[in-house]
Amino acid sequence: MNAEIIAVGTEILLGETINSDASIIAKGLSELGFNVYYHTVVGDNPDRLKSVIELAKSRADEIITTGGLGPTADDLTKETIAAAFGKKLLMDDESLRTIHGYFEKTGRRMTQNNEKQAMLPEGCTILKNDWGTAPGCAFEAEGKRVIMLPGPPRECTGMFRTYAMPYLMDMTGEIIFSRNVRVFGMGESAVEDKLSSMIKNMQNPTVAPYAKENECFLRVTAKAENAQKAREMTDPVVDEICGILGDVVYGVDVESLESLVVSELTERGLTLSTAESCTGGLLSKRITDIPGSSACFRGGVCAYSNEIKADVLGIDKKLIEEKDAVSPEVASEMASSVRRLFRTDIGIGITGIAGPGGGSDEKPVGLVYIAIDTKSGTEVRRQIWGNARDRVRGMAASNALDMIRRHIKEL
Repeated sequence: MNAEIIAVGTEILLGETINSDASIIAKGLSELGFNVYYHTVVGDNPDRLKSVIELAKSRADEIITTGGLGPTADDLTKETIAAAFGKKLLMDDESLRTIHGYFEKTGRRMTQNNEKQAMLPEGCTILKNDWGTAPGCAFEAEGKRVIMLPGPPRECTGMFRTYAMPYLMDMTGEIIFSRNVRVFGMGESAVEDKLSSMIKNMQNPTVAPYAKENECFLRVTAKAENAQKAREMTDPVVDEICGILGDVVYGVDVESLESLVVSELTERGLTLSTAESCTGGLLSKRITDIPGSSACFRGGVCAYSNEIKADVLGIDKKLIEEKDAVSPEVASEMASSVRRLFRTDIGIGITGIAGPGGGSDEKPVGLVYIAIDTKSGTEVRRQIWGNARDRVRGMAASNALDMIRRHIKEL
């Protein structure tokens, strides 16, 4: 079964809104075994939307739209799609009562134009909106299935996962199941080179490498009659990949380096503190973005200036003057000092030149020293990542996380 996702909204065309709905829906359709060959974005214009719908009819079995279900004059998705399939819009009393109840519950005044959201195609399956006001809907016509979902990501995601996916479940006898092998420390091209024969020769499961910001991952995907069978098909492939790539694989089916680090630190009862200069607290942010990180992360110091390095962390000013703030010696002292200051098992120190200015022949822009201090001693990693400021900072934080996850096993 082939599906097409159509996002309706001029704000998406103008770049004012990111089309995150399409990503959520495409992943869900993949889980159900649907092929997604086209993503389309169209503005709030009924003539252009009608053209897009006619094109989708010619090439897709499932048409899923997002957006344009609201109360305003430019919310014309239902009207346009109903007309394209020869269906009338009728007032649904239960949906209208739900909308009234939503406004009463939130203490807001309901304007008359909100009643428009309860106008739905005749004979449709109504998809409840437990996250907002506009209900979604689904219907069959002309040999196609059409699903209309609201645009706001919170509403779209909830409705799609809770109501639309079960509606679609009976459409295919196969399930697509994917595993993600996360890699840090080896680029996408090098990973593909090591796994080239596997990637080229496998058909079910398949293996595909993808670049991600500051790292890469491999998606192992199998198609089978159920999720358990598909997972069983992926297991030996995942094991083989991990055996070939070795310790650059930091996890399988984990969200990120930081989620892995927080999980393993917490599991082992270990604590962490950070002293950051060029990253300006980015490492601390990434760690504290993870729910439950308070169990292992005690705190950090953003020691951006030399005065703070000396006055707060207690680093000898003579050391900073003699070796320079961007040096392995200062990075080491930052790591050991913050570990003592916060009384943690692990201390991290990061210092470098994020750029785009401030470099020299001896110490170019992009040079970063990352130190980790534990009861076993101190290790420093030296890296150079060019003059793109965001990349330098991002890679520094990622390398620090990689150093932590490698040292956890030794503590």
